Amino acid sequence: MAASGPWSQDNWHLRPNRNGTCFVHRGRPEPLDLHLGMFLPTLLTQATPEQQDRFFMPAWNLEIIGTYAQTEMGHGTHLRGLETTATYDPATQEFILNSPTVTSIKWWPGGLGKTSNHAIVLAQLYTQGQCKGLHAFIVPIRQLGTHEPLPGITVGDIGPKFGYDEMDNGYLKMDNFRIPRENMLMKYAQVEPDGTYVKPLSDKLTYGTMVFIRSLIVGDSARSLSRACTIAIRYSAVRHQSELKPGEPEPQILDYQTQQYKLFPLLATAYAFHFVGAYIKDTYRRISGDINEGDLSELPELHALTAGLKAFTSWTANAGIEECRMACGGHGYSRCSGIPDIYVTFTPSCTYEGENTVMMLQTARFLVKSYTQVSSGQRVTGMVSYLNDLSRQRIQPQHVAARTVTVRINDPVSLVEAYKARAARLVEAAAKNLQAELNHRKSKEDAWNRTSVDLVRASEAHCHYVIVKLFTAKLAEIGNAAVRAVLTELCLLYALYGISKSTGDFLQAGILTDAQITQVNQRVKELLAIIRPNAVALVDSFDFHDVHLGSVLGRYDGNVYENMFEWAKKSPLNKTEVHESFHKHLKPMQAKL
Repeated sequence: MAASGPWSQDNWHLRPNRNGTCFVHRGRPEPLDLHLGMFLPTLLTQATPEQQDRFFMPAWNLEIIGTYAQTEMGHGTHLRGLETTATYDPATQEFILNSPTVTSIKWWPGGLGKTSNHAIVLAQLYTQGQCKGLHAFIVPIRQLGTHEPLPGITVGDIGPKFGYDEMDNGYLKMDNFRIPRENMLMKYAQVEPDGTYVKPLSDKLTYGTMVFIRSLIVGDSARSLSRACTIAIRYSAVRHQSELKPGEPEPQILDYQTQQYKLFPLLATAYAFHFVGAYIKDTYRRISGDINEGDLSELPELHALTAGLKAFTSWTANAGIEECRMACGGHGYSRCSGIPDIYVTFTPSCTYEGENTVMMLQTARFLVKSYTQVSSGQRVTGMVSYLNDLSRQRIQPQHVAARTVTVRINDPVSLVEAYKARAARLVEAAAKNLQAELNHRKSKEDAWNRTSVDLVRASEAHCHYVIVKLFTAKLAEIGNAAVRAVLTELCLLYALYGISKSTGDFLQAGILTDAQITQVNQRVKELLAIIRPNAVALVDSFDFHDVHLGSVLGRYDGNVYENMFEWAKKSPLNKTEVHESFHKHLKPMQAKL
């Protein structure tokens, strides 16, 4: 039952959302999001067949409504710091769950406040007097039928937030709350009746749900940025403002180069992230299949890739959505534009399922480890295989990125090589700076902290390389010559714009010359003009229906101003011609003057 059917991992198509979950209603958060987006997938990937038989169908039929309780008031991304405990009692074959401190109270899980009656709780497992680290447990929190909190459970809503008013993010405190031994998710690690602990093949297997959600956030970054671009570019084609030439009609603001420079690189980014999102989803599924067959060889890179790309894409999309809002002028600030709602819905992704800076540092650990392997004569595979070029240093000592790179700025394949050289240089520089710090102090942790800015830059460069590489590779798969030509222009714009914003890296490494940087900046401006005639068609191809876009400014029919007026007339303040505040406050005040 667990491995097939509409609920199987291969058929899981729900959209990721707040706290790494899925929207019940397309585009809006709902209290059932974590049930669908994390509770059910965790059962599929971490429960034994027996546990799936017990829990999955009741959860599928909404008899059990679950959430995913990992984050605590005092700890989020640093999972090893979580304080909730699950102590095994062999006499009763039960786990005793406790929230021993105020900072250990589970905090933030969506649907926990008022909706869920179960939670998958991440807790430190204690058995036979030893802590075995973080494990997942299925914990009933409310009585079926009455929905009252169970004895030993304190649960509620955490209160208003920056957005997500529809979502009952909650808190959970447990006091000596007992669950059967069989409620520990035991697909990988087990606790036997006598308390004997059976280790998993890898500790990272416990975090499979997070890796799954991080892979989905990459695709959600593409969708959210695509929605904002659609609104801003359509509106820029409708809006006429100022003069390009005296006496002539006001032009569309999309004809201004400065407006194109704001929006077209974001449009190219949205396409790039779309292709990367599809790649990372397929990669996750492929490697998950390998893991089920006992092959864990690609698990470290999967963790590193999903962590880094989650951070890179969500940071970029978050800033891009705000740029789209500002590109719409004053009307962009109105909720009728739709962009404020996109922003408040998307922006938490920079911190949930792993705070982005910490995610970049996790990717950096993998990059430094790969660099160390190459330096010791081993070869690495996958997206870090470019580090194998370091072996040439034995013959010709020099920075890996200092070797000659002939860059043709109109060739995406050549630009991939430039980004590869930049990533290699920054990974190498960060690794060497880390080693220099280690040579000066005993503490590895202190050395890591003192190098962390360099390490984050290296991870960003690695992720940027991966995205340019995947975008370029996608071009070869497009059979339609006209479509391929347009997407090649977008790919060039994405790559060249990225270079123009990081010129120091490419100059310092000797990858590009001053003259080439000048050519890059000029070519970016030329591409803006080339893309302009297709800009509206390119956002139309995202195929967002008006009801999903939720924007007066981004309407498909372009009928903006009439609908903006109609939208404004529906404001609650317009229900009466004279508001009660006039009689209550203004009129008495005027009478005293």
